Amino acid sequence: MSKRQNNLIQFINCRLVRNHQLIKDDLWIRNGKIVNPEPIFFDEKCLADSKIDCANAIIAPGYIDLQINGGYGVDFSYDTDTVKEGINKVAAGLITNGVTSFCPTLVTSPSATYHKVLPQIPKTTDGASVLGVHLEGPFINTKKKGAHPETHIQNLDKGIDSLLQTYGSLDKVKIITIAPELDGTGEVVQTLTKKGIIVSLGHSMGSLSDGEKAAKNGASLITHLFNAMLPFHHRDPGLVGLLTSDAIPEDRTIYYGLIADGVHTHPAALRIAHRTHPDGLCLVTDAISALGLEEGIHHLGQLNLEVKQGKAFIAGTDTLCGSIAPLDECVRIFRKATGCSIVYAIEAATLHPAKCLNIQNTKGTLDFDSDADFIFLNDDLNVLCTWINGYCVHANNLDVPI
Repeated sequence: MSKRQNNLIQFINCRLVRNHQLIKDDLWIRNGKIVNPEPIFFDEKCLADSKIDCANAIIAPGYIDLQINGGYGVDFSYDTDTVKEGINKVAAGLITNGVTSFCPTLVTSPSATYHKVLPQIPKTTDGASVLGVHLEGPFINTKKKGAHPETHIQNLDKGIDSLLQTYGSLDKVKIITIAPELDGTGEVVQTLTKKGIIVSLGHSMGSLSDGEKAAKNGASLITHLFNAMLPFHHRDPGLVGLLTSDAIPEDRTIYYGLIADGVHTHPAALRIAHRTHPDGLCLVTDAISALGLEEGIHHLGQLNLEVKQGKAFIAGTDTLCGSIAPLDECVRIFRKATGCSIVYAIEAATLHPAKCLNIQNTKGTLDFDSDADFIFLNDDLNVLCTWINGYCVHANNLDVPI
């Protein structure tokens, strides 16, 4: 272990996101962890090796993106020969937006793509860390395919064997999106849940009853709420109704991804979701390869897409196909649209997705013993610098040690 890594660093003159509020306190880190200074003072009789004046910045946990298809010219479902290089390129880009961990997302693809890509997903990167892969498809409803190629969409006629044959190993998989109406017996949701994989419901024609059945079997996430699902109807609210369903097991929170990019979800819809079920709201980007690039032709899996006027479409159509807004921008858009507190907007991209993945003891928090993955923000929620594992990996004109 390097001397620098073993150093005790104290951050002063800062405001911390802790216990659902902004508190004026110091942050202490050592060995890649956030530490409690009191036992160090009393047991080890030592002070900080270095102090960093934060100039009254907000220190928040690093952002977590549960759904991102690529970025910076990389498409995780298309660039199958350079998977590790692609993951590293995106991971390095994401830290500029305050993202410290993410779930690379593969859209509906040929089976050969999954068998080729999944084994190549790296455990470590040159930037934001990989929490596990999000497989969005191919077990979705063709009537709500969105930007997914219909020729590769499959059903679940063989139950869990359909998944295993299509994907191969699930060792690196954290989330799988399926249309719940395809899993009539509930066997697939139950099996995946027992394996520790988060089942997300989306790209679906499913009724509220379909969603409730899946939730009772273990499903705990909704993929990009309002998009690629039945619209809310007062006689059958569809999957949107899960936000207020009284059939959800008491020990389970239904989480839902929300794309607050100013394009996919109307500000009024953002407010409805926030006011209806605030505890489950997780901001996601659903970003595509064009994230961080100029307008033009790009890829989303097997399809060509076109970015024009700040929006991404399947080339030659008016079908939206992912976002080009980074997560820090989504946080700012969401806060402006809903009027929520600074802390809530931050937690929607940190604590909530961490809870969704059941990693809230180490990620998405500044509690003692959690990972030293955090960001500095100003009051407008612009990212000033990003820290991962106790090291500053990105800074915007700040005098901090990298």
